[in-house]
Amino acid sequence: MDIAQITDTAAAIGGRLIRGDFKGLSRLMKINTLFDADKIVWNFTNMDQLAETRMMPCASPAPTALPHAPCDLIDRYTFQGKTTTLADYKVDRNVTSFLVIKDGKIAQEEYLQGTRADDLRISWSMAKSVVSLLLGALIDKGLIDITALDEKIVDHVPSLCGSGYDGPTLRNVLQMSSGVAFNEDYLDYHSDINRMGRVLAIGGSMDEFAASLGKRWEPGTYMHYVSVDTHVIGMVIRAITGVDISSLTIDHIFKPLGFERDPYFLTDSFDEPFILGGLNMTTRDYARIGLMVLNGGMVGDTRVVSQEWLNLSMAPSAPPPSPEKAATPEGWMKYGMQWWIPGDAIGGEVYGIGIYGQYLYLNPKHNVVITQNGGDINFKDGNGIVEQECLALFRQIAESL
Repeated sequence: MDIAQITDTAAAIGGRLIRGDFKGLSRLMKINTLFDADKIVWNFTNMDQLAETRMMPCASPAPTALPHAPCDLIDRYTFQGKTTTLADYKVDRNVTSFLVIKDGKIAQEEYLQGTRADDLRISWSMAKSVVSLLLGALIDKGLIDITALDEKIVDHVPSLCGSGYDGPTLRNVLQMSSGVAFNEDYLDYHSDINRMGRVLAIGGSMDEFAASLGKRWEPGTYMHYVSVDTHVIGMVIRAITGVDISSLTIDHIFKPLGFERDPYFLTDSFDEPFILGGLNMTTRDYARIGLMVLNGGMVGDTRVVSQEWLNLSMAPSAPPPSPEKAATPEGWMKYGMQWWIPGDAIGGEVYGIGIYGQYLYLNPKHNVVITQNGGDINFKDGNGIVEQECLALFRQIAESL
């Protein structure tokens, strides 16, 4: 721990002691070890004990059925000329849950390292794809006009005037092309993404954090991943509808999906949901989101989001990656509106990704959904190679079923 880390932690502890916030102090001490190898599995299934949260009551007394039709998966896969067993993959990637659905039925379901089927697991950035679905549903229902996509953020959120978000449109932030200056390196204590994490841990406002960011490029120049772009999407949704994001997500997305457990969001100190990565739900409920998408936005006879929005948001529409990203394996991936698309996508493949090994992979051609949760502390190895290997496995599983 360097001097800056010591200073930040000491200041936070002192402030909480003065306020008598002993529960907050306990959470702060735990959050400092959030990604430690010996704690990460427990932490990722008990985030409500590490941060402020907001429950989302929406579980159904009769959850959408996920019938079982067990079948043997391939026991090995090939990536870059190397063959690896599925068992070794799960160990190497520190997988905690692995769920494969074919034609709406569970082909294989496994929970590892002492975790259980009913655990609520952190989404990290898979939550961004849920925000995209929410925006689409609100546009479909006329609660937000589709013309808002090309209106400037500050037209709806004037508190962002003078910040890096003074200029980008809603479409720009959906495509991660806001041009905002942001360092997303999770392994750098001083990065913007880790400064943002300390806003949650120590206490602060995500709205104010967004307003503190500056500009690097003109909007729409490059696809440069800025997690706070997703928070700004939420700020626009709140401004236009006048309704909080949690309630909108419950009513327009989660209730129709027929979840088996109430999920929850991590929040900032002002009870604002951490929509860019703070969703917690069961692996099966993540899969229910994927099934709805594969079914063209439908759950049974209920439409959740239009096929038109799915087509628009899942097309690789973002600008090319920034120069430094284009030079890495991660630059191979394409981006839509809060969804990732493989560089060599086959048959409509699309997926949501969360740091440390969270995946929601959709393969329409083979009608397969694969959901994985984990605590992969080596997820950044190769600057995108890990994601490509995971995709290779998922694709080979889908093709084999």
